[in-house]
Amino acid sequence: MTQPALVYDRVTVRHEAHAPPALEAVSFSIEAGEKVALVGLNGSGKTTLLMSAVGLVEHEGEIRVGEHVLSRRTLQPVRSGVGFLFNVPEDQLLFPKVVDDAAFALVRKGMSPRAAAGRAREVLGALGVGDLADSPLHHLSHGQKQRVALAGALVSSPALLLLDEPSAALDPPGRRELARLLSGLGAAMVVATHDLAFASDVCSRYILLDRGRVGYDGTDAAYVARCL
Repeated sequence: MTQPALVYDRVTVRHEAHAPPALEAVSFSIEAGEKVALVGLNGSGKTTLLMSAVGLVEHEGEIRVGEHVLSRRTLQPVRSGVGFLFNVPEDQLLFPKVVDDAAFALVRKGMSPRAAAGRAREVLGALGVGDLADSPLHHLSHGQKQRVALAGALVSSPALLLLDEPSAALDPPGRRELARLLSGLGAAMVVATHDLAFASDVCSRYILLDRGRVGYDGTDAAYVARCL
């Protein structure tokens, strides 16, 4: 039987010891290949939830990513199986040239730089920025940097994608093309977004966060829209 891609079992996150929790007793399970929109008002805990899944913030409770229970000991195998997109692309762009940045995850896993660059060029092309592969990153617009960062998350074909506002800074044609691309992927994904139209094009399930707690978990997009 296939294991769930991501499981949260009564997960609580506190950024400060005596402050209200950013996440409180959050529980859900996402199956392999399932695409879930993570929605909620600003400050509801969406980004904190994504960051907790790869150990970027401390948590109480249990998080399982595939076969691994998240801990200090399992950080490396957990992170190697996850593609992560930050909501600020500059936070994850490391190299001077676009293709080198997009290929980094594959090189880190042992693929030759030549083969990794070839795969990176394919993904950049699918995202509509293949012509920028040899460009310096500092020449790119914010929207272009967003696509390059997304290419870095997709390039290794991870089993789980955690995407924080992936449609931000994209024009309508860009959002439609990104929705088409993500919909065709076999990976499980959690898409944190304020863009409900984009979410409905990609995801079949919604998890609504309300002040750090799960306020709704289901498929009723109209209900979610009324809550926001």
